[in-house]
Amino acid sequence: MIAKTISFMPFGFGAKLIEVEGASTQGLPNFNIVGMGARTVSEARDRVRSALKNSNFLFPNNKLTVNLAPADLEKEGTFFDLSIAINILVLSKQLQPEDIQDAAFVGELSLDGSLRPIRGIINIVEAAKEHRISTLFLPEKNFPQANIIAGINLIPIKDLVSIFKHLKGQKIIRPTTVRIAKSEQRSINNAPSFDDICGQALAKRALAIAVAGHHNILLSGPPGTGKTMLAKAAMSLLPELSTPEKIAVTKLHSLTSPTEDIIEKRPFRTPHHTSSLTSLIGGGAHAEPGEISLAHLGVLFLDELPEYQRSYLEALRQPLEDRKITISRAKRKVTYPADFTLIATMNPCPCGYLGDKAHPCSCTENQINNYKKKLSGPLLDRIDLFTEVSRPDVSELNKTPPAHESANLKVSIEKAISAQRKRYQNHTTYNSSVPPHNIKAILLLSTSAQTLLNAAAKNLSLSVRSYYKVIKVARTIADLEGEKEILEPHLTEALNFRRKIR
Repeated sequence: MIAKTISFMPFGFGAKLIEVEGASTQGLPNFNIVGMGARTVSEARDRVRSALKNSNFLFPNNKLTVNLAPADLEKEGTFFDLSIAINILVLSKQLQPEDIQDAAFVGELSLDGSLRPIRGIINIVEAAKEHRISTLFLPEKNFPQANIIAGINLIPIKDLVSIFKHLKGQKIIRPTTVRIAKSEQRSINNAPSFDDICGQALAKRALAIAVAGHHNILLSGPPGTGKTMLAKAAMSLLPELSTPEKIAVTKLHSLTSPTEDIIEKRPFRTPHHTSSLTSLIGGGAHAEPGEISLAHLGVLFLDELPEYQRSYLEALRQPLEDRKITISRAKRKVTYPADFTLIATMNPCPCGYLGDKAHPCSCTENQINNYKKKLSGPLLDRIDLFTEVSRPDVSELNKTPPAHESANLKVSIEKAISAQRKRYQNHTTYNSSVPPHNIKAILLLSTSAQTLLNAAAKNLSLSVRSYYKVIKVARTIADLEGEKEILEPHLTEALNFRRKIR
C-alpha cells in the first residue's frame, strides 16, 4: 500500500514542497526513511515510532519505507515528523486518504506525541499558500506567528491525538481567520532618546536625515563624546513597521530559531567587531541569514568601525549598494534581503584624541594613516553622511534638553517618509534607494541648486556615486522641510555632510 502526504521545508528566503511517500510491504519489521535526509531526518524514525505508540496508536508490524521527494534535494531539520506520522496512520488504515485531502503537515514530534515549534514557519505558510494548499496543520506554538499571513486555513495542533480526532471529525479544531495584531515586542532595553542627550545638535540633525531617507551615516569623534548613545537614540526616531514589513522581518528572524513572536519593532543589530564573516553576512553549511539580513528594514550598528577586519567591511560593499545579499554554497544558492540603515562610529585615530582640544593626540602620522587605511575608499563612498561628534562644553551638560525633541523629530520624519511613499508609490522605497537613471526625473533640483551641485562636484572631485548621493540626501532634507523642490540651502547642507571626516 502507498500513502502520500505533503510537507514543507524552509529553503533560503522561501520554502520547498516535500512529498512524503510511504509504502507498507511484506517482510521483516523495519522502518526506513530515504530521500537524501540529513541526520535530523533519519532520527525521525525513533521520534515518530515513540510518539505514535505513546499516543496509543498502532504502529505497523511490517516493512515501512518513507521517501521524501524530490530525492535529489537534501533534507534537513525536523519539519517532516508530523507528516511522516500521519502517513503511517494512513498506511495502517487508522486514517483514510480522503481524511487528509488538500492538507499539509509540518511540525516536530516529541516522544510523548506532542508537537514542538519549528523555525521558518512564515516561509512555510507562504509556500503552502502559493501551492494552493487549503489547510496547513502546524504546531500550536507556531500559530501566533504564522497567523499573520492571510488567505490560508491554519490548524494549530497540540499533539497527535488532537489532530487525529480533528481529521476523523470527532473533535473539530476550528480554523480561525482572526489575524493576531501584536505579540511580544523586541527592542533595546532602556534605549535612550534624543531627549536624554545634551547638545550635539549637528549629530542629531544628521541622524534624523539618515532615518528619514534610509541613508548610511558615519559618526567620528573622541571617546566619551556620546557617539554610541546617539546611535542607539536614533532608534526612537524609526517609524513603525507596516504589516508587510512585519512579515518580512519576522520571516527572517524565524529562520534562525523557532519563535512565537511577531516582531513589532524595527531591528537594531549590534554585532561585535570580533564576529565572524559568516555571522555578519550569512552563510554556513545551510546558507543561513547573517546580521546584515537580520537588520533588514532596521539598523545595523557597527561601533568602532576600523576595529572590524577590513575583509569583513569590504564584504558589506555589495549589500550596501544592492540592498540584498546572495550567498553561494556548494549545495545551494540563496538570496536574502539586506535593506538596512548603516550607523557606524569611529575614533579619529588609534588613541582617539586627534583634533580634541582637551587631550593631545599621542599617535604618529604613520599610525593615523594605517588606522584610516582600514576603511577603503569604495566603502566610504557608499556612506551618505559624515559627521564629527565633538566633546560638548560642560555648560551644555547642565542644560535641560528641549522637551519632546524625539517626538517632534519623529513627526517630521514620518511626514518625510509619507512624502517618499507618495512619490514612489511604494511602502518600502526611500530616497536612498532611487536608481541613478531615475534621479533626474524624480528628484527635481532648482536651477541655483543644480549650478551649485555642478560646481561642488568639480571642486570636491565627487565620484559619480557621491554625486547622486548628495542629490538623494538633499531630497530627504527637502522632504523634512516640506518642500517639493530641492533648493540651494538643502543642497548646501547635503554637501556639508558629504565632507570626509578628519
